[in-house]
Amino acid sequence: MTDKPFQTLGILGGGQLGRMSAVAASRLGIKCVVYTDGEDHPASHVAAKTYVGAYDDAEKLKAFAQDVDVVTYEFENIPLETLEILSKLKPIYPDHKLLEVAQNRIAEKTYLNAISIPTTRWMKIETAADLKKCFSEWDCENLIIKTTRFGYDGKGQAKIKKSDDLDKAITQFGDQELIAEEIVDFECEISVIVARDKDGHVETYGPVENEHKNHILSVSKCPTHIPSPIKVRAAVLTEKLASELNLRGVLTLEFFVTKDGQLLANEIAPRTHNSGHWTIDACTVSQFENHVRTVCGLPVGMPIQHSNARMINLIGDDVEDVAGYLSQPKTCVHLYGKAETRAGRKMGHVTILA
Repeated sequence: MTDKPFQTLGILGGGQLGRMSAVAASRLGIKCVVYTDGEDHPASHVAAKTYVGAYDDAEKLKAFAQDVDVVTYEFENIPLETLEILSKLKPIYPDHKLLEVAQNRIAEKTYLNAISIPTTRWMKIETAADLKKCFSEWDCENLIIKTTRFGYDGKGQAKIKKSDDLDKAITQFGDQELIAEEIVDFECEISVIVARDKDGHVETYGPVENEHKNHILSVSKCPTHIPSPIKVRAAVLTEKLASELNLRGVLTLEFFVTKDGQLLANEIAPRTHNSGHWTIDACTVSQFENHVRTVCGLPVGMPIQHSNARMINLIGDDVEDVAGYLSQPKTCVHLYGKAETRAGRKMGHVTILA
């Protein structure tokens, strides 16, 4: 390599993904500076420095930029205006395009379909008549209606019936832009994580098989039981997405595997992903290390999986079980340092190796 790697990484967002990226960066001798909108966030506990401010505070963002060589983000709901301010000062990876695609469900599915990656059937929803059209054309009794932005862990969505008050189904979301999606009769849900460096070299993790509880990821397993041709196809489609976006960094593509063996892309995560936490303990190079490597100008590492892995999220009061996990063999405990336990809040995870 002729370019000197970046030595100080700026991370937008202070959550656990930023925390684990900062820990991985420290092993490579790379300092991390965090910009977040609240005090005592998990990533700030392990960062060299933290800026606390609004994401539209131009002056504070400029001060943050002066302290770093390159910028990345650990969640997808960073305002695009924030990136516009920072991009004039320092390079940002992954770039605007990926964030723009992933922030809006309509833009996301339009882009995936345009590059021949199949998704569930979907339609932009503005009126009850649009919903009636979905029920008629899809010949279904139930569907999912979602906000196009700011939805995660089951937030911003509802299952509705053909017999429901369709006007009320729309107005429950206020004036937010909406999308309807067909409900898929799937065999399982999987995800593939891909890391791509500045020279276009690619490494993938998974497919990972995921189980959800109350719309929140509960368990991830790798390897998965799905047939090899489906595994290969999922990796090919995810690598295609990374190539089309000219990715520098890490992204995740989630899929439904239907009962007849089809793959339907569900969602893009333009970052490291909860379903890849097991890579810290079961791979030679974790998703977090490869994220740091690729955005900082280092070559992507080959993530050889040396152990089968089952990752369990500690959600809400699940964290009270941590004492039992600490005494189990082949079990790796990761706590995020969150002071307050709340229902639905990810407090940590454990990875059980086989």
